[in-house]
Amino acid sequence: MMAAVRGKDSKAEIALRHELHRRGLRYRLHARDVIGRPDLVVRSRKVAVFVDGDFWHGNAHRLRGLGRMEDLFPTNRKWWMKKLHRNIERDREVTETLRAQGWRVVRVWESDVLSDPTRAADTVEAVMRVQ
Repeated sequence: MMAAVRGKDSKAEIALRHELHRRGLRYRLHARDVIGRPDLVVRSRKVAVFVDGDFWHGNAHRLRGLGRMEDLFPTNRKWWMKKLHRNIERDREVTETLRAQGWRVVRVWESDVLSDPTRAADTVEAVMRVQ
């Protein structure tokens, strides 16, 4: 099951890239030399953009109207919770490290990009345009 999950080039990521490119904004994809390997990178402005999948990064329970993340998993709950909490913690660590190195970090939820790519691109563009 998890082998089928796309690590890059998801529908949300492509939608955001398309909208940013349409606006004339340019970026690099999945920079291996930047910690966390952001989905989009603008080196000249030190901007790193992550399109976080709702399930893997801890937002799916909110989308489904559940009070707790644990409620997503009727079986094997302990394993799933350990996995998702580690993903969330890694996101925090990556964001803190990049900010300490002078990067501006933008994180957008997959569901937000898919529901309104223009609004998500507005958020990213606002950070990219800051001097």
